[in-house]
Amino acid sequence: MKLALILKSALLALLAVPSGAASLTDDLVNRMRQADVILLGEIHDNPDHHMLQAEIIETLQPSAIVWEMLTDETAARINAGALDNPANFEAVIEWAKAHWPNFDLYRPVLVAAEDLQQYGGLVPRAAASKAMELGIGPAFGAGSGEYGLGIRLDPAQQSVREAHQQEAHCNAMPPELLPKMVDVQRLRDATLAKATIRAFDDTGGPIVVVTGNGHARKDWGVSVYLKRVQPALRVFSLGQSEDGSVRGIFDAVVDSPAVERPDPCAAFEKQESE
Repeated sequence: MKLALILKSALLALLAVPSGAASLTDDLVNRMRQADVILLGEIHDNPDHHMLQAEIIETLQPSAIVWEMLTDETAARINAGALDNPANFEAVIEWAKAHWPNFDLYRPVLVAAEDLQQYGGLVPRAAASKAMELGIGPAFGAGSGEYGLGIRLDPAQQSVREAHQQEAHCNAMPPELLPKMVDVQRLRDATLAKATIRAFDDTGGPIVVVTGNGHARKDWGVSVYLKRVQPALRVFSLGQSEDGSVRGIFDAVVDSPAVERPDPCAAFEKQESE
């Protein structure tokens, strides 16, 4: 079954990956091999980024993979053998798309990781809503103090992160919502860190985490919570840029061409004009 899926993904790669995509170097591989946890950042809708993630997983052969995009339920279905039958591959995609509309792009990563132990690090919508209403401590539950979720961010970082949230939402968010949106991002970072620590404790590592650049960055992403709870873990953070542009601090950054995408702010502008 795996051979058929790999061949299918290879065909998709030939069709989807433009020239100029990032390549995996020996130096980068050697640096990642020294880590217990490898955070593989991405821009979610860039197929080049997912092809490189798949190549890294195939090369490193980690013990487990943690997905920002999968719930524990979907990860458990894969662990229980949901991919043993090729017909179930599309079902896994559909389960994931219930929470992550662009999951079809992750097909090469799923193929590369199908024999690994899978862990879900997705924050359910109900938990995100709870964080907006009651705070990130109650939404995270047990261990929130250990992860430092009751500690306020440095004012300068808080301000920058609120500005990023406003920009990401086309400057259409009421200012009073911005602190809560930053809190939800912190909840996602901590939840991914918690799933990563569980994966490491279960398997002994190394662990690969597939996530967006914002969570993979060292200065305020998953690394912060890993270092707080398990400071002995060796963490390597890889960012993936488009046309040389990426935000954050990483151990390494690889670059790919930007993809064409519609203007994300067009819908907001249309609403304002109506």
